[in-house]
Amino acid sequence: MEKKEDTTKEIDRESKTQKASAEKELSVSDLKKALEKCQKEKEEFLAGWQRERANFLNYKKEETERFKDIIKYANEEFILKILPVLDNFEKAEKEIPEDMKENQYLKGLLQIKIQLLDFLKNQGLKEIQSLGKKFDPNFHEVVEEVEVKDKESGIVIEEVQKGYILEDKVLRPAKVKVSK
Repeated sequence: MEKKEDTTKEIDRESKTQKASAEKELSVSDLKKALEKCQKEKEEFLAGWQRERANFLNYKKEETERFKDIIKYANEEFILKILPVLDNFEKAEKEIPEDMKENQYLKGLLQIKIQLLDFLKNQGLKEIQSLGKKFDPNFHEVVEEVEVKDKESGIVIEEVQKGYILEDKVLRPAKVKVSK
């Protein structure tokens, strides 16, 4: 009987060893699955983070460009309010009689006009050159059509009011007379 008991004990031990071995294998297999799951989640989170980072950098770049545009055209309203003053200087200069063009006081006043023009040029303002050019509706506004024999139709023959461009945008179109 002792042999049976020894055999039974041995079988029990082997069974426990197999169970333990199976549990170890099961737990190793579970661990591998859990590890694979964690790695997959890690890759998904990393990819999501990288996408969001790229989106944020694109947003930041777009906002920087938008801010530059705002700054670029921030002076637009201010310049539009100064242009009538410049127009009045132009009109006054045209009306100066020939005998007074050398007057020092008038030269001083006209120097203010030059300073004003220089200031506006530094702000990005440019004059639209019109005289003798073909009419362009993007830059000109026709106030009158005049019949001229020696000119082809649609040529600017007189500038009634100067036009200006701020950076790359027409701030005010030139008011012109064109040939018929």
